[in-house]
Formats: sequence, C-alpha cells, structure tokens
Amino acid sequence: MRMRRNRCCLLLVYFLIGCITALLCMVFFRPNSTIALNRISHSLFSTMTQGSRKPVIVVGSGLAGLSAAYEALKAGAPVRILDRAPKPGGNSIKASSGINGAGTRFQREVGIATDDSFYADTVRSAGRLFTEGGIDRKALVGKLTGQSESAVNWLSDEIGVDLSVVAQLGGHSVARTHRGAGKLPPGAAIVSTLLDKTKANPDFSLENEAEVNELLTIDDAVKGVRYRSSDGQTHDLEGPVIFAAGGFAGDTHGLLSKYRPDLAGMPSTNEARPASHGLLTAVGASFVDMDSVQIHPTGFIDPKDPGAAYKFLAAEALRGEGGILLSSSGERFINELDTRDVVSDAIMALPHTTVDLTRQWSVTLLLDPGACEAATSHIGFYLWKGLVQKKKVKDLAPEIIASVDKYAVIVASAGEDPLGRKAFGHWKLPPGEANREEEVCIGTVTPVVHFTMGGVAFDSRTRVLRSKDGGELTPIPGLWAAGEITGGIHGANRLGGSSLLECAVFGRIAGAEAAKSLTSV
Repeated sequence: MRMRRNRCCLLLVYFLIGCITALLCMVFFRPNSTIALNRISHSLFSTMTQGSRKPVIVVGSGLAGLSAAYEALKAGAPVRILDRAPKPGGNSIKASSGINGAGTRFQREVGIATDDSFYADTVRSAGRLFTEGGIDRKALVGKLTGQSESAVNWLSDEIGVDLSVVAQLGGHSVARTHRGAGKLPPGAAIVSTLLDKTKANPDFSLENEAEVNELLTIDDAVKGVRYRSSDGQTHDLEGPVIFAAGGFAGDTHGLLSKYRPDLAGMPSTNEARPASHGLLTAVGASFVDMDSVQIHPTGFIDPKDPGAAYKFLAAEALRGEGGILLSSSGERFINELDTRDVVSDAIMALPHTTVDLTRQWSVTLLLDPGACEAATSHIGFYLWKGLVQKKKVKDLAPEIIASVDKYAVIVASAGEDPLGRKAFGHWKLPPGEANREEEVCIGTVTPVVHFTMGGVAFDSRTRVLRSKDGGELTPIPGLWAAGEITGGIHGANRLGGSSLLECAVFGRIAGAEAAKSLTSV
C-alpha cells in the first residue's frame, strides 16, 4: 500500500516537473519558433501584418511618391504605392539636370562658401504669380528653399546617392544644382537608389498598372481609394492618401487644351496620358495657376524622326556646363542661362516650321570639348541615340565658326558678354585657328511642353485644400499631395533643378504627416 502511494507521488512529481518544463519552454523558446516561422513564411507574415493595419496609400511612384513612402515607413506605417504606369519612376526618373540645394557641403567644396539667394531667385522666377493670394506662397517657397540642403544631405547620406557635382543653371545666382559623377542621369540615379532602399522594408508594397479611379470619402474626409488592378479587378483600400500622380503636360486633349489651347501642335517631353486631377476635383479640391505651363527651351529634334511629337529633353545642364545656342543664321541671340521662360520666348520669336503637324523651331546647341567632358554622362546617351554628333570646328558652317570664336574670346578674356551671360561653365575652347582641329558636340533643339506649375492647392504641411462656397481654403482630412500635381510653388516659371527638390522636400513631409494621422485616430 505504501509502495503504491509512493509510486503515485512520484508520478505526480514527474507530471508537475513536465508541466513546469513545458511552461518554461513556452516562455523562453517561443520567440525563436516565431522567428523561424517568420523566416519560413516571410511573405505570408508580411501580408498578414499589413492587412491588420491601415496603410498609407501613395498614388504615384515618382520621387515625390517614393520620398513619401520612405518617410511613412520610417515612422512605422505600412505603405502601399499604386501606380497606373507599367514601371515605377514617373517623370522623375527622366530628370536630367539635377536637384537644387543651397548651402550644401558640395557647394563649399567648389568654392561657394555661402548661398543665401535661392529664395530670392525662386521668387524672381515665379514672377507676378508669387504675389497672388489664396495660398501661402511665401511659406511654400520658404519650405522648398529652406529645406533644400537637408534634402540633398538626406539623399546623399541616408539614401546613398552621389550628388557631388554642382552646376549653375538658368535663373540661378550661383551653382546649386547637384548631380552625380557617374553614368546615370540624376533622376534615374536618385529614383533607382531610393526605390531599392524602400523595397527592402517588408511593410512596403508597390503595385504597377493599378489605376486609381476614385477617392473614397466619409463625411467630407478621404478614407481611402478604389482602384482597378492589372487583372481588371476592382479593389477598395482604406487609409490616408498621398496624391503624387504628376502633372498634366501629357494630357494634350484634356486639361492642356482646356487651359492652354495656344500650345496645340507643340512637341512635348511628356508621353501622352490623361491627367488624374479629376479625382481631386471630385472631392472638392481647389486648384491654382492652371494656365501656368512651362515651355522648356531645348528638346532634341531627332534627325531620324524630325516631326515626332515626343522629344527627348536636352538637359539644361548642357548649357550650364558651357553650351551655347545659335540661330539658323549661326549667331547667339540670348543669354543661355536666363530663366527658361525667357530663353523659350527668345527662341519662339524666331521663324518656325511645321513638320508632320508638329510646330517647332530649329536652333543649334553647341558644346565645346570642356563642356562635353563636364556633361559626359548626358552626352554619351545623346550620342548613342543619335541626337548629338561630334564635329571638328573646321567642318562647321563659316557663320557658326565665327560665333564660336567670338564667344571663345569673351570666355578667355573674362570679358563682358553683350547678351549678359556671366557664367561660362567648363568652356575651354580657345578662339582662332588653334581650335579648328578640336571636336565640338552639336545637336538641334526646339522648345517643348515640359512641366505644369499649376495644380492642386496645398499648404506647407502638404494638406490638400478646398474652398466651401467660395470661402477660405481649408484642408481636406485624409488627403495630402506632393510633386507636380501641386500648384503654387513655382508661379509663372520653375527653376531648373527645383522639380526633384520639391518632390523630395514635400514628399517627405507628406509621408510623415500621413503616418502621423494613423496614430492620432
């Protein structure tokens, strides 16, 4: 009897030890099993994690959208980017001149100790529209220029983009437009590097060929989007929305013809596509400066297809590094580093032709060996595309040789340019017989529809604004915007290098603001 009792006690002890051991294993070893499970089914785990939380929804995958996504992820929010295009990058990936930054270490490395004129340059470029009411333009320009150094530092130091080369573009008092020294143009370098960095976050997803066709609202607040995926299915997605879908310069038969019918027949750097602005109109958003469309002075005329409506942009950096513009008579006629609107107007005052229904002008863009070398990453691509060719000076038309010599004398003597140009980039070609065996880079360019300064009204926190019954502009809850879709920053004319800058500055703000809204609900 006693033996049986002892055996029962022993079994009870063993049972208790087993239970305690099991509990200890659950406490101390469960995390490892979770990690193992996560490693085995990472994709499923990520999907479940995102599905359990509202994401920040970003419409558009250019630099504005990617900057917004990066900052929202950094703040701890999951992010869904929806883009109707088959590939990410938007127009940002095609940007060719660089990104502006004032007071950067890269400027100091090339002898620009201070740069306190960026705000004034931007205001001067904006013209009369800067003084128009409705939105706080001073705050927008102040944010753009005041955060330009930090935007360059962020891309360089945190994202890992080379922005060590600095050039002076038209309308700028000093060199402040940054690009890399590698083969990739700045837009492609920035977008591809940021996209790779963002994709590394498991809370991020990007869906291309996803057409957003409605902003969902409850009680006048935006609560999400309805979109059609590549398989034709319609989906509703709930979360705060950042609109970064680009401008309307490619909407030839829609908004562009509505606001600027005078531009009919002009070539464009934008692929034809309808604008997305109607989605914002449907929720009551206000718009500003819609007739303010930028004509870029230099789009390449392809000798293989001269009448093509779509043109490759001849980067402003080509002129910034020393390139000159020559009329059909072979003469310089404008300060090549004036603002884009002034240079475009000067070209368009010259005789034009119509080729295959495309209205265009034929102006020669010429770079000496120094300018060609400084812009080598661009020139290599243009040579490959057949948009630029190299010629010895002695093989140029006599009137062009005369203009090259005249300009070379001004540069070599540091003399005063009668057209007012003060910066000559990397031009090093001497005048006279000494230059006849030298090769120059030469192409034909025309003004092109390039960028829309007008767009949706927003504030310095990137909140989209609306006016009820013609009253004061107020934010639409749940809706932010950044990039070319917005209006009010650039006024009548955008400075070269400020497109990528506005995407980085205001995209980051939008991402942080939208992520914060998820935690404040």
